Amino acid sequence: MARDMASGITSFADEALIAFDHLTGKAANLFNPTVRLGVTGLSRAGKTVFITSLVHNLLNGGRLPLFEPMRSGRIASVGLDAQPDDTVPRFQYEDHIRDLLQERIWPDSTRQISELRLTVKFQSASGWNRLLFPGQLSIDIVDYPGEWLLDLPLLGQDYRTFSRNTVELARSGSRAALSGEWLSLASAMVSTAPAGEPEIRRLSDAFARYLRACRDDERSLSTLPPGRFLMPGDLEGSPALTFAPLPDLPDRPAGRDTLHATMERRFEAYKANVVKPFFREHFARLDRQVVLVDALQAINRGPEAVEDLERALAEVLACFRLGRSGLITALTGSRIDRVLVAATKADHLHHEGHDRLEAITRRITERALSGVGLSGAGFDVMALASVRATREAYVERHGERLPVIAGTPMAGERIGGETFDGIRQTAIFPGDLPENPESLFQVDESRSGRHPVEVVRFRPPELDTTAGGLKLSVPHIRLDRALQYLLGDYLA
Repeated sequence: MARDMASGITSFADEALIAFDHLTGKAANLFNPTVRLGVTGLSRAGKTVFITSLVHNLLNGGRLPLFEPMRSGRIASVGLDAQPDDTVPRFQYEDHIRDLLQERIWPDSTRQISELRLTVKFQSASGWNRLLFPGQLSIDIVDYPGEWLLDLPLLGQDYRTFSRNTVELARSGSRAALSGEWLSLASAMVSTAPAGEPEIRRLSDAFARYLRACRDDERSLSTLPPGRFLMPGDLEGSPALTFAPLPDLPDRPAGRDTLHATMERRFEAYKANVVKPFFREHFARLDRQVVLVDALQAINRGPEAVEDLERALAEVLACFRLGRSGLITALTGSRIDRVLVAATKADHLHHEGHDRLEAITRRITERALSGVGLSGAGFDVMALASVRATREAYVERHGERLPVIAGTPMAGERIGGETFDGIRQTAIFPGDLPENPESLFQVDESRSGRHPVEVVRFRPPELDTTAGGLKLSVPHIRLDRALQYLLGDYLA
């Protein structure tokens, strides 16, 4: 099914180009072994923080006990190197780590693709490998917005299918109230008649406002294509970003110069000039992939947000070019052979809740994979915190021992009617996640309006200092386990 999906969104010419690029890369890998690691996230999951912490901990020999090459002392050095793609913006690691460590602020999210290369010199655990291969690996980290990932399923859809699916979703649940302006405008227009540019612009703007409203923290919905409507960049105002789905389209082909034909043409231009180049030039060249999700936010927003996260994961996971390294795979193009779905912000919970968060995310992922006919082979799930902003403790209350987390809430955060200034620390009881993940998919009126977890935005932590006055690396939760899954075999 994964292979069918990948083939369905690319033409024979695309596959030929991908295969050529892959063979060229394989030849280069004989002299400079390289792994391309894609990192993206859904709904502000913290991909910039993930990459920054990962790089910092590798560069500074961080506390990574479950990352076997580091634990065993086989890594000799890790350094930043010149990236291979001169036309791709560089991931600004130095700026982001300064924000985290010196300013103690969370770095801004990147709104475009970026890249960073790490070079690892190591000693292989295998005697044969030490004789046959250089003990060096280049890790090309490719950072791209999750909204771009959500666009990939559009390559397998025509405009009629896109309109039908988008309108059907917009008429359901809490989206119905948000989509009113756009759907009212669309219903008032005649798809079989011509339409002027001002009318098309008003409709497109209303559709974009609907997508932004769905993404707001208050709702935290995840299925939001076309992604460039949320971050248009240089394409803002172009015809390729000035279209919208139309409801109740007739079954017959669009007449020439009609509203339907104009929207259809622009939708196809969006796929051809925006989505497909990203797929061919970047996504199809990846070896490993991390998909970060803010499952806690979805859980707090209720069953609709959880189901929407599942829907988004189902659509994007079906697009991954999964496959084992082998002769056929090598000749037909690169295939991602490992995907990690990681629930971030585990530091918002006491450690007693980490396994529950992971179990919930695993269940959401399993449901997503099952929905598109995929097995779990090549996928893993974990809960982590790229940067641990809290500490743990216990407090006694009414004879009960409660687990709490402590940290410095960001300025303006409110807890129990108290507003924090960004300086004073506090401890909170974060709440409990349900033991049974299935309960999150069930509407329970008795729980309406109640959040199972108290989500507080904390500032990045001050780094601990050793007795000798040395600053320790950025603290994290399970980042070492993620590194072992993603890179351990390359450094074996």
